Amino acid sequence: MTMKLVNMTSTGIWLRAAALSLPLVVAQSGVEKLAGTAGFQLGTAVAQEQKKDERETRRTPALRNKVYEKLAEAQTAAEAKDWATARAVLDAMIDADGKRALNSYELANVYNLYAFINYSNEDFPGALEAYRNVIAQPDIPLAMEINTKYTIAQLYFVQEDWRRGVDMLLEWFAVTDQPSATAHVLLSQGYYQLKDYDNALEQVNIAITMEEGKGKLPKEQWYNLARFIYFERNDIDNTVATLENLVKYYPKDQYWIQLSHMYGEQKKEGWQLAAMETAYMQDMLTKGPERVTMAYLYLQGEVPYKAAQVMDKGLKEELIDPTSKNYEIMGSAYRQAQEVAKAIPAMEVAASKAEDGELYARLGNVYLDGDRFEEAIDALEKGLKRGGIRRADNAKLSLGMAYFNTKQYDKARKAFRDAGKDERSETYARQWIKYLDSELERQAKLAED
Repeated sequence: MTMKLVNMTSTGIWLRAAALSLPLVVAQSGVEKLAGTAGFQLGTAVAQEQKKDERETRRTPALRNKVYEKLAEAQTAAEAKDWATARAVLDAMIDADGKRALNSYELANVYNLYAFINYSNEDFPGALEAYRNVIAQPDIPLAMEINTKYTIAQLYFVQEDWRRGVDMLLEWFAVTDQPSATAHVLLSQGYYQLKDYDNALEQVNIAITMEEGKGKLPKEQWYNLARFIYFERNDIDNTVATLENLVKYYPKDQYWIQLSHMYGEQKKEGWQLAAMETAYMQDMLTKGPERVTMAYLYLQGEVPYKAAQVMDKGLKEELIDPTSKNYEIMGSAYRQAQEVAKAIPAMEVAASKAEDGELYARLGNVYLDGDRFEEAIDALEKGLKRGGIRRADNAKLSLGMAYFNTKQYDKARKAFRDAGKDERSETYARQWIKYLDSELERQAKLAED
């Protein structure tokens, strides 16, 4: 049986840091060791007592042979998962008369085995009560007290009783000589759940420093915990520094993506693009929204052709949703890259999927750029008829140009006049009508000559 994990997740952070989900790993504990050895090993319990703490000398009562034999009988039943027999043996040991006959150390061992049985049956409240009875006994070996307090702390964490878990862990820190880095991480998790971010950060950084001091690489989960706390404190610089360690030692797609977002928070657009591109080049961007974000970053970095290629590839692979908006992004990117022939098919799909006429108006302008005037007229008229165009005056100007280039001068004049009704296009429309009149005059003069 293994210790249950304590999980924490953050919500609503995707726009800033791409779903900073943080699974936290509870340290290996006395409970895990207990589960692996059916509660305790009597020989080990006695041997540990011989290693007395220098700060405290305790006269521990002896574990008598007849009691040892009963405990061994109960332990054997527990190892066979014969819980009823194990409990019956223990119950008999602490009945009204038997309990008075046991010394404190013997009682502690009885409760220790009760705790294991309860834990094995996922009766965590029962296990906690039994462990509390263990440490309530006077004159038990210091090692037993220390291990049991750590186990109690973990069981509080399993039940998400963070306050009691932290308090018991602090008691454990007070009696242990050399707390492990893992214990500091566990305490950090408890403080985090209590929203005590200062103490949480202090404890996880102690753990990281301890590992680095030994020339070891701190665990990935520890960096994640530190990163998460920095983010909660809105400490962007240290969030970035921690993510840089994660991509260095534990390179994963999520860390590159989050690092890119955090560079964006720092207004380091070049670094933001570089981090995301690194993930893309390593085939780490496996979700549609990630690819779309990559395309936007290329557009922001004025690399429209790469943006278009990202969208094109993602749509062909059916990774990016084939929505009007996504085809519009691809078409606009190809257009910015002066790849009109590639922009047109994308804009055609985008316009056909759209509910209003805005994209038909844009498609008309793309046709106009490619000197495909008849198609420009068709697209612009569809857009104006469908409605919902943000700048209908601009669409009418483009329609007038398309008519002009197909020598449909009357229709061109009408389109320019309609565009001029909007004061934003009045001057430009008047210039086009003037130019149209001069062209007709020129043609008439040529005809006379």
